[in-house]
Amino acid sequence: MPRETLSRDQIVQAAIDLLDTEGIDGLSMRKLGRLLGAAPTAMYWHVGNKENLVVLAADRVWGEIERLDPAEVGWRAAARALVHDAHGTTLRHPWLITAVSTHFVYGHGTAGLQDHSYAVYEAAGFSGPDLDWAVNTAFTFLAGAAIDDAVKAAMARARIRPGRGEEGGPVEDVVTWATGIAAQYPRLRARLEAQADEDPAEIARRKFEFGVEAILDGLEARLAATGTTAGASDGDDRDSRGIQDGADSRDGGDLRSA
Repeated sequence: MPRETLSRDQIVQAAIDLLDTEGIDGLSMRKLGRLLGAAPTAMYWHVGNKENLVVLAADRVWGEIERLDPAEVGWRAAARALVHDAHGTTLRHPWLITAVSTHFVYGHGTAGLQDHSYAVYEAAGFSGPDLDWAVNTAFTFLAGAAIDDAVKAAMARARIRPGRGEEGGPVEDVVTWATGIAAQYPRLRARLEAQADEDPAEIARRKFEFGVEAILDGLEARLAATGTTAGASDGDDRDSRGIQDGADSRDGGDLRSA
């Protein structure tokens, strides 16, 4: 494909596809050129270099996250949907959290998502520094969950083996090795036994849902403690899971790991 017929959008989308399958380390201008039928120099002409391309790709992905209007659905439902859809995005694009932790990712996609996040928690009643921290709390939880997902996905792909245990016996894999250590502690052993027959994807789904609701409960409690009234009523949506279930179906429950 000649340089004149390529566009930045085409290159960024191809980069996202390549990042999804091979990660940041697997992304190169040469591979992109082969995918697009163009010389690597054409990639540099449109996007500068690999580091800038990662930024462009990450910014585009952040911009794809669904944004519900808190004035229509209530702040809590909008916040819940935002975190769930963002989580689904990090599952579909497992390189994303690595990208934002190693690159300064900023553009219209990122800025639009941030602005929407501020609108959601502003509708709840937060303002000033508390508004900043409410937004940051939700993102920090999301980032932690995404890192956990990425580690477990990498372990599943690579079947990492730690080598030999303390006494020199062979260890099948890192999961067996870690389980053996955890089993020596009564509370950890009890939890392992309790979850032994459960579906790991279902455990992961419930774990994430618990975390989201705990954060929203905590933020709501803080508002109540300060006597702040939400700018947009939620209509007591805690028992309504329609929006959340919709986000879960997009995420694909089988993609979550315990």
